Amino acid sequence: MSWLNKVRNSLSFIQKRDTTDTLWIKCPGCSEMLFIKDYHDNLSVCPRCQHHGRIGTDARLAQLLDPGFALMPAPVVRDDPLKFRDAKRYADRIRQARATNPHNDAYTNALGTIDGHPAMVGVQDFGFMGGSMGMAVGNAFIAGIERAINERCAYIAVTAAGGARMQEGILSLMQMPRTTVAISRLHAAGLPYIVVLTDPTTGGVTASYAMLGDIQIAEPGALIGFAGQRVIQDTIREKLPAGFQRAEYLYDHGMIDKVVPRHELKATLATLIDYLTGARAA
Repeated sequence: MSWLNKVRNSLSFIQKRDTTDTLWIKCPGCSEMLFIKDYHDNLSVCPRCQHHGRIGTDARLAQLLDPGFALMPAPVVRDDPLKFRDAKRYADRIRQARATNPHNDAYTNALGTIDGHPAMVGVQDFGFMGGSMGMAVGNAFIAGIERAINERCAYIAVTAAGGARMQEGILSLMQMPRTTVAISRLHAAGLPYIVVLTDPTTGGVTASYAMLGDIQIAEPGALIGFAGQRVIQDTIREKLPAGFQRAEYLYDHGMIDKVVPRHELKATLATLIDYLTGARAA
């Protein structure tokens, strides 16, 4: 062993200190360096350019629901029904995703209140395999709808996904009609369905439950679409307009109802639930 390795090993007991990597974060929007505590205290929104950063399930639920909400158990599904393998086995990808995520899959439901209004909230986490929609996501969404019907409360879906989970093939695509039927059951029960579109919401999720809300809300700057911009541009052979597939563009063209900053989202949802549940009860 060289003297350098001996010195390095002898210092291994020294506790690591905070460095610039753990104290600061670079804003993806304006490239400014932000003190990470201030960034998180500001709900992961850049105070300079108002870029809305991606957040995980637990942070999202804590921001939207009053304290004391209850998480619903994750549905049990087969992890690798098709024995799929590409560069890695699908089972290994699932295992790796769960090792770095506190939840079992990309979609989690919680029952609670929003400013005192009962609500079931389902959150899709882009950090879990790109929020991709597989059987676990479909089953969790349907379970959340059924619980909302039993509780006679609104259902709110917060979407963030790259689309269907290709490793589950046709089984992932089947979640599109399944979730659509579940939403029709919620409507038949006279209960509101509100969708909050966050960055990014694309593919089969956009083509199903993400665009079927009674009210469609989006966070500022969120990417929302079905096919990718490059695919569309190569297909139509025309240059796409500025801001195409962003929340503000969809709002201007009547595809969503409102663009709401993250700081105002909870209050907006409470107002909508109050109005929709009151109107339907009347």
